[in-house]
Amino acid sequence: MTPARKAPRRGALAFAATWWGQAWIDALEASTLDSGRLSRGRTYARKGMVHPVTCLPGALKAEVEGSTPWPYDAAVHVPVLTDAQWDTLLDAIAARAGHTAALLDGEMPEALVTDAASAGVPLLPQPHELDPECSCPDWGYPCKHGAAVCYATATLIDEDPFLLFTLRGRDRDSVLAALRARRRAASTAEAASPEDTGTPAPYGVLARDAFTSWEGTFTSPSQEAPGSRGTTAPPHTDGREDSPDPRPAPLTAEPPRTGPVTLSDLTALMSDTAQRARGLADGHTLTLHLDAADDAVRIAAAGASEKWFHRLVTGTGSDPADFARLVRAARHGGIPGITTARTPLTPAPAALAAARTALAESEGPAPVRTWRNRLTLDAEGIQLRYGPDGRWHPYSRETLAGRTGWWPCAPAHPDPLAALTSARAAIGR
Repeated sequence: MTPARKAPRRGALAFAATWWGQAWIDALEASTLDSGRLSRGRTYARKGMVHPVTCLPGALKAEVEGSTPWPYDAAVHVPVLTDAQWDTLLDAIAARAGHTAALLDGEMPEALVTDAASAGVPLLPQPHELDPECSCPDWGYPCKHGAAVCYATATLIDEDPFLLFTLRGRDRDSVLAALRARRRAASTAEAASPEDTGTPAPYGVLARDAFTSWEGTFTSPSQEAPGSRGTTAPPHTDGREDSPDPRPAPLTAEPPRTGPVTLSDLTALMSDTAQRARGLADGHTLTLHLDAADDAVRIAAAGASEKWFHRLVTGTGSDPADFARLVRAARHGGIPGITTARTPLTPAPAALAAARTALAESEGPAPVRTWRNRLTLDAEGIQLRYGPDGRWHPYSRETLAGRTGWWPCAPAHPDPLAALTSARAAIGR
C-alpha cells in the first residue's frame, strides 16, 4: 500500500515529474472525452481526498472522499501480461545491462518501454486498457473518483516505476529474481560455449530451402485451410496458354520430421494465402494492415480447427479469453470488428447524436450511458459500439472463459436500432 499525499498544485506536470508518470496521465486523459470529470478528479487528488492507494496485479484501489460522509471505493483495472509477454519483457530488460541498473535507481528507461512495445508488450497502459470502477452513483467513465485515483497514482509511479510491473502482474521481487535467473543462464551458456560467436541461430528455415529439401510435387487441390471452406484462388489468366495454375495444391511428400510444420499445416497456409490473394485482387485490402496477432485472429475466426486455435493462441502469446473475444468479434464484424473490440474509437459526434436520438425515440427515456464510441444500456446488459466501418457492433455482458465483460453477440449493422434488436435476440430478450 502506498501512502496518501497531496499532489503538486501547479505546473504543466503537476501530477508527474517524469516522462513515464506523464505517459500514465496521457493514457488517462486520452481514454475519455469528459473534461469535466477529469477536472474534478484533479481537484480531488490535489486536495488529498484520495486515501492510500493499493497497487495489485491488474488493479489500483483506493477510497476517495466525496459528497457523502463515507468515502467511495474506487478502482482502476489494467490487463495483466501473459506469461509469453512477460518472457518478452524480461528478455528486453536483460538485453541491456543498464536497464536493470536504471530501474533500481528509480528510473524507467524509455528505450526499454519502446523495445517492449515494438515486441507487442505494452508496459505502460494504453488508453483503452484503463477500466475504472467506483461505488458512487455516477455513470461517468471514469467518474471523478476513478480519475482522482489515476492522478494520485501518477505521483507514486514517478517515485517507483516498479508499480507499473506490479500492475502488469509481477512485483519488484519477482521481476528482479527473473532477471537474476537470466543472467545466471547466460553466464552458464557462455562458459559452456567459449567459442560461440554470439550470433543467434535462426529460427525455422527459409521457404526456398524447405521447398528444395522435399522430394514432392504439386497435385490438384485436395485439402483446405482452416476456415477456407474449400475456396481456392482463381486460375492464372494472363492470356498465355502455358501460364501455370497457381491454385493451392498440397505437397505429396511429408516434410522432415525435425521441424514443427506438417504437410497439412503447409497446405492450410498455402490455401489461406491463395484466399487472401484472391481477396486483394477483388479490392479487399484490409488484411494488408493486420499485425501478426490480428492475422491470427482472422485465421481462427474463419473456422480453424481446435488444434490450430490453440496453436494460434500460444504462438501469439495471447490471453486465451481475450483471443476468444476477438475471434467472436471478427466472426460478427470482420476485420473492423477486431478493431472495434480492441480499441475505444472516437467517432464523429454526429454519428453518436443520431444514434442516441434514434434510441430515445424508440426506447423512450431508458438511460443510455455514452463513452467515446460506445452506447451502453446497463439495465439490459447490452452495449453498441460504433466501428470504423460505420456499423454498430452489438455486445452483451457475459461471463465466458471465466471472465465477465462485454462480448460481441450479434452481427454488426449500420442501423443502431437493428443492432439493438439483434443483441436482444442473441441474449433472449
